[in-house]
Amino acid sequence: MTEQELPKGSDACDNRCEGKPIPLESLNQNCFCLSLDEPTLRRELETALETRGLSHAMVDTHPHLFSSLPLYVARHHIDQMALVVNAIEQVVATVQYRSAVLSWAPEIATFDPGSPGGLLGFDFHLGPDGPRLIEINTNPGGAFLNAILGRAQRACCAALAVPLTDALAVEERLADVVAEEWRLQRGAAPLRSIAIVDESPEQQYLYPEFLLLRQMLRRNGIEAVICDPNELLHHDGKLWHATQPIDFVYNRLTDFGFSEPAQATLKAAYLARDVAVSPHPWAHAVYADKRNLTLMCDANFLASTGASHATIATLLDAVPNTQIVSRENREALWANRRDLFFKPAAGYGSKASYRGAKITKRVWDEIAKGAYVAQAFVAPSERRISSEPGALKADIRCYAYQGEVLQLAARLYQGQTTNFRTPGGGFSPVLTSAVGMSPITLQQDKLQVRKKEDV
Repeated sequence: MTEQELPKGSDACDNRCEGKPIPLESLNQNCFCLSLDEPTLRRELETALETRGLSHAMVDTHPHLFSSLPLYVARHHIDQMALVVNAIEQVVATVQYRSAVLSWAPEIATFDPGSPGGLLGFDFHLGPDGPRLIEINTNPGGAFLNAILGRAQRACCAALAVPLTDALAVEERLADVVAEEWRLQRGAAPLRSIAIVDESPEQQYLYPEFLLLRQMLRRNGIEAVICDPNELLHHDGKLWHATQPIDFVYNRLTDFGFSEPAQATLKAAYLARDVAVSPHPWAHAVYADKRNLTLMCDANFLASTGASHATIATLLDAVPNTQIVSRENREALWANRRDLFFKPAAGYGSKASYRGAKITKRVWDEIAKGAYVAQAFVAPSERRISSEPGALKADIRCYAYQGEVLQLAARLYQGQTTNFRTPGGGFSPVLTSAVGMSPITLQQDKLQVRKKEDV
């Protein structure tokens, strides 16, 4: 395929690949056709943000937020990732699992507000043996941005590869997740106001996503504000932002246990059930603590939960061997560090994570002071962006709720960990096979309620 950009208004490139028996994922090495229609992206952002000029400023200030190239992923690999997501949900529902993970969680995590805790991000590396689950995140960034990105793609060999989901349906399902979190915590009470809360939100790199969410909520008749936790007040049985009572907090904080002084007000209102919160400490403890992965790759533990043979096989296949770093195994882990990746148990966004092959003795001594896991290193897949030597690394994020994958996106980057500073990198749409199968159609019926008797 050619390296040149598609002509404006064109629906395809020179089509050298169409009709040929070419392995789809090989296109990541030899297809350089740009799929991102930047004028359309700007228009879509302008419409979604409902603020003239802001979308242009955002594209200019975040030049590496969106990649111009898609990532091609075979449909059977996508199906494998969906199986892993569902298998994890089955194990998480067991008493044995919850008892184990809450044993190392902060005390606040024992408070279950009644909902799963919102959207989850399942991050995969696609290796030669298929997808491997690297980590799970509560409140994964990018879902709303990728919904916009999906609406600004141009077809390149549409007979060969297509988007996995309908871009317009994705935003509806994301709105459904918010509504379901509220319903599970508050029943039939009307949802009137939401606070999108993060520390110094305007300074956050993904602040544009906060703006997208705020506008989406307002279009649905819900008053929404973006604020720092220090702006919240708790009195008269309610959480307040200035004179506005807040029904629901969309929590973007990375203090997952509300342990810092700045979170004291939110913590008090949450524990008093004076506000609904999502994601919440319970969700992080049950899904996202990296120590949980040590259970997901332990055949004996999985068998003790009563999980089916198929569920156990799926997880053992997908979750790299993961161990909690301890005094007993430190020497062995140091000796084998080149084959390991070290992550803080409550880490996020690759913060304080280290490739063992590049770790120094000073960093190793720091790791000994905290709660860390050592995970078998799985190299990310690669996406070449031109015919020149070199490639970007790629990982795949499955956005899911209650065991159902709602959206997929890739992240292209250079360096040790994911970032949005790489020329040619950023969020990238996932395209899959169009031959003999149709894209996943998102179900539009109501989300299944988590039944208490099933947990």
